[in-house]
Amino acid sequence: MIPLARPTLPKFSSIEKKLKGIFKSGMLTDSKYVGEFEQRCADFLGVENVAAVSSGTAALTLILKCLKLKGEVILPSFTFTSGVNALFWCGLTPVFADINPKTFNIDPASIQKKITKKTAAILATHVFGNPCEIEKIEKIAKKNNLKVIYDAAHAFGSTYKGKSVFCFGDASIVSFTPTKVITTAEGGLAVVKDKNFSRILKLGRNNGDSFNRAEEFLGITARMNEFSAILGIEGLKIFNINLKRRLRIINLYKKELAQVNGVSLQKLEHDSFSVYKDFTILVDEKKFGMSRDDLLQKLLKDKIQTKTYFYPPLHQKITCSKLRKSLLPETENISSRIMSLPLYSHMPEKYVQQVCTLIKKSYVKK
Repeated sequence: MIPLARPTLPKFSSIEKKLKGIFKSGMLTDSKYVGEFEQRCADFLGVENVAAVSSGTAALTLILKCLKLKGEVILPSFTFTSGVNALFWCGLTPVFADINPKTFNIDPASIQKKITKKTAAILATHVFGNPCEIEKIEKIAKKNNLKVIYDAAHAFGSTYKGKSVFCFGDASIVSFTPTKVITTAEGGLAVVKDKNFSRILKLGRNNGDSFNRAEEFLGITARMNEFSAILGIEGLKIFNINLKRRLRIINLYKKELAQVNGVSLQKLEHDSFSVYKDFTILVDEKKFGMSRDDLLQKLLKDKIQTKTYFYPPLHQKITCSKLRKSLLPETENISSRIMSLPLYSHMPEKYVQQVCTLIKKSYVKK
């Protein structure tokens, strides 16, 4: 089986000494490696205030609580479930905007149409690591006095106009699950501009405890553990090498699929750089001669894992059924035709050839 994804991990020998040290000390949380990982992430991203937490979802939930938002938050329906879940948990109302069918990111024009007197913030996703139209989004936010939060779960290492995507907005979140370009097994990161905001976040991840039993913030248990931090520290050391390998695989995919009629790819703006958390294709049934779902099944029969990501979109999920109806034609069109192909940083190039050869053989000439 050619797997959809696999974590690209540092050598065990690089983490062994640190692991033995924390076993010996018994300090599994709230010790030195989480702080070191935070500082290394801040340096790598070119930001000042970061808080390592137990998941990207925890990071987003704490950010929403710290901002004390009330009312509606505009977000894409074409994104992962945790975004809308965090809004529900924080008592906020999701309002879905449509996407740009070329970039798969939230469409600023659709955001503008969704703004009401109840709108408090924009939650925009850098889909698959592809940066949003940040300049347009922040112009809309400034005009309407809205907070901007970026779901950058896929985008650690992505840049917009030469800057890390984490340099923008009021806050951003990262996920470090095993499918990401860098992983801590489980874990996440909250990146914020304001230093006091960062201080409250760090209280929040520890149930609001400032270690004097005078809790000043209603927090949750969302600490990153030392094991995860160690994995993250060593993962950062090999990040650039792994990313180069990943981009070689991406370029090979693009080359092999460039002339396949009925197969199209996600578009990046000229001033954006993506780390490609996923490599996705769109299947046009009329031009390709086969539907997305039929191609998926054919690849699976040949032991190639793929994924319909994000399908169904959020506004079609049961958890969102009580929200007001959303007309999102581009979201529904893209989600019905999209498919993620196998991708991980240490994936053999021969796998790319196998996948693309089968896709090409599946093409039905008209």
